Formats: sequence, structure tokens, C-alpha cells
Amino acid sequence: MVQGLMSRGLSKMRELMAQASFKKAEPTEKTLERVRLQLHECAQGRGGEVSTRQRAAKLAQTYLGLDAAGQHAFLRLIALEFGPEPERVAQAHAVYQAAVGTDGQWDAEADLRAAMRSSRLRILTQFAAIDHGVKFLVDMRADLLNFQDQDPVLKPLDRELQSRLAAWFDVGFLELSRITWQSPAALLEKLVQYEAVHAIQSWNDLKNRLDSDRRCYGFFHPRMPLEPLIFVEVALVNGLADNVQALLDEHAPVTDHHKASTAIFYSISNTQVGLRGISFGNFLIKRVVADLQRDFPHLKTFATLSPIPGLVRWVGKHPEALAESFTPSDWKRLAAAVAKPQPALAMEPGLLAASEQSYPQGLEHPVLQGLLGAEGGWPTSADVVQALREPLLRLAAHYLLHARRGDGPADPVARFHLGNGARVEQLNWLADTSAKGLAQSWGLMVNYLYDPDRIESNLESFAAEGRIDATASIKRMAKR
Repeated sequence: MVQGLMSRGLSKMRELMAQASFKKAEPTEKTLERVRLQLHECAQGRGGEVSTRQRAAKLAQTYLGLDAAGQHAFLRLIALEFGPEPERVAQAHAVYQAAVGTDGQWDAEADLRAAMRSSRLRILTQFAAIDHGVKFLVDMRADLLNFQDQDPVLKPLDRELQSRLAAWFDVGFLELSRITWQSPAALLEKLVQYEAVHAIQSWNDLKNRLDSDRRCYGFFHPRMPLEPLIFVEVALVNGLADNVQALLDEHAPVTDHHKASTAIFYSISNTQVGLRGISFGNFLIKRVVADLQRDFPHLKTFATLSPIPGLVRWVGKHPEALAESFTPSDWKRLAAAVAKPQPALAMEPGLLAASEQSYPQGLEHPVLQGLLGAEGGWPTSADVVQALREPLLRLAAHYLLHARRGDGPADPVARFHLGNGARVEQLNWLADTSAKGLAQSWGLMVNYLYDPDRIESNLESFAAEGRIDATASIKRMAKR
């Protein structure tokens, strides 16, 4: 009977978690006091396993029923009132220091470790034990990350929760699974929801991405079987893909995957905000490469077709880099191109010639502002496209190899792939002409090559020295 009551309680929690629109309650003093009492009960861990889980499930239901302010207050209570006891830690530390070098050192060390263990960890562990509790904690951390930007008090709780999640989501516990058109509908809906690189436009689009010449793999946790933690979409083709619209064309003929020579990783999406700071991508790519080599021994090349999402934003902060990518000949060629009647261009044709002698600073140049801005319309003019090609390719090569943020590359996708042992292989002009592609990188994309024989050495040299492996042509372009 008790087990039945617990199951019904946990089922109620599952229903609440599945409902996106149930009414949230504003926090009141009475509500917060009730939450405090529930938290203390969880921290004390009284009773057996069944009652412990029931308390944790009830507390989780309370959290889910609060609005954002209430959830913030809930998390502050855990952070502020359930940490280690300073007096107990100080006393245990003094005993340990006195015991160093004696037979009692190891017992004193264990006591010190126990004193430093906060009640927060006990509460978090009890949440993890309930039905859907791991997903609950992942979502709770997503809330926590949102709140802590404005409330540093929450950072100790975040560190403890991240540490717990990192242990529970160790790659050794994860399962790599292929996702197909026959996978459960709930899982396919998650792919549509979580796709972060190239939005899935329709069910036909999704079906095309799961066809016989395509593969999709995801990492899954046993406690979250229909929630991919990260997934990668792969196209089996011949040669390096250089245009994402062609790669995703629903009407293109299906290629014979048994004759494909190249596996193109064209989209990698992390799905769980609450797992930020816990990396799976490097393990995912290595595992997928190994699976593809096993299933298709004739595959010789493993590469990406990747966006360059930070390029335009970086140029906005470093406008001189754009101007430096233009030679005097480039300026003249561009002047000749824009001088031709082209109603789609959002600019005055005479501006470039008028300022040709000064070679002004990148996007501060009125013509480049007009051409490369959101309403420029430059991809419609073959002459302007040709005039911009070499300067923008040089700019992108310089950005990928030399632009820095902290100790790594400025571009987030470059950091990911170079940090996983890839090489910058090829830049692709107008490879993504979607509104997003033009806005973030003027349509440029890049192939990162994963050479199984060089992945480990590239990874080690990048980690130790920051060295970026790139082809000779990319290096030449980056020198400008």
C-alpha cells in the first residue's frame, strides 16, 4: 500500500513536469516557511527509503508549482541555510592538523571530509533518487544558472550541483544510440525542439535527415531515455560538402551510402542547458567515428561542415580587421562592381569611389555598412559577390587562426572542434545563404577535418601550446 501511495505521488510529479502551462504560485512567507521545513526534513533524512523519496517528491512538486521569484527564493534557501557548519569544519580541521603524522591522521581526515560535506548535497541526492529526479535536477540547474547571473549567493550551490551532475553524467554511464525515423515520436519531437544549428523546418525535413544516406547519433543517460544530451547529424557523401543548402535539400536524390567516401558532421546540438560546463562532444565524435568506421570500412574522410557564428560579431568589435583584408586592388574591384546599376544594393554607388583614397576602417566604411548589413542585398549581384570573395575569405581565415578569446579561439565552434583534435581544412564561400548564415558569417562556412591518425596529437598540441592545425592554403590566406 505504501509503495502504491509513493507511485501515485511520483506520477503526480511527472504530470506536473509534463505540463508547460500549469499555473505557478507566487511565493508567500507562509509558502517559504513550509519550503524551509520540507528542506530540513530532506536534509535530516529521517525514516526509510520510501518516506525519504516521498518527501523529496513532495518538495519537487512544491518547486515546480512556484513562479520564477518563488523558485529563486527556494534555491536561495538551499544555498544559504544548508551549507557546511563553519564551527564544525574549524574543529575538525584543528583535530586533523594535530593528528598529521600520527596513527589517527586518517580517521581525522575522514572526519574533516564529513564536516565539509554540506546538507545541500544530501538534498540534491534525494532529488536524484525519485522518478524523473535526474531530469528535475538538470532543469533546476538551468534555472539556477539563470538566477545566479544576478545573484552570486547561488554560486556555491551551483558548484555543488554541477559537481554532482558531472559525476552522474560521466561519459562511462552514457549510451550512444542511433536515432532513426523509426525511433519513438517523442524522441523525434525532441530533435526538432533541440536542433540548434540548422532549424528543422518540417517532418519531411526531419525524415530527409534520417534517410539511408544520413545518420543521427545521440548520447543518452539511462535515467533520461528519451532526452538526448547531445546529438550529431551526419551525411554520407563523396568529397567535402561545401554548401549546407545543397546538403539539406529534401528533393536531392538519395546517394548510395555504401559507396560514400566521406562522413560530414553538419550539426551538433547540446540539448540540456542545465548540463552547461559538462562536455560530451569530444567523446561523441570519437565514438561516432569509430561506429562509422566499423559499419562503413570504405569511409576515408571524416569532416564537418560548420558555421562560423562569431565572425560578424567579432568584426563589429574589430572593424579594422575587415579593412585590412582589402588590398588596393580589392577596393578598386569593389568600386567597379557597385558602380553598375543594381537596385537590390542598399547603398549609394558613388560612395566607394569618393572615399577610395582613405581605405577606411571596415564596417565604419559607409559602403561596407550598406553592402554587408542586414539589408545589403549583396548576394544578388554576381559582380559584388566576386569582389567580396577573396577579402572575406582572408578575413575568415585570419579570424579562425588568430582571433582569441582568453586562451582559446574567439569562435565557439572553432574552440570545440580544434579542442577535439580537428584541423581547419577548407573555407567555403556562400555555403549558407540563409538569413542566419548571412547574418553571422556572410554565408561563410568551414570544414574541420578529423583525421583519426592525427586527432590525439592535434588535441595534445592544442591543449598544451594552443597550436592550431590548418592546411597550407588556410595559413596563406590568414597572413593577408
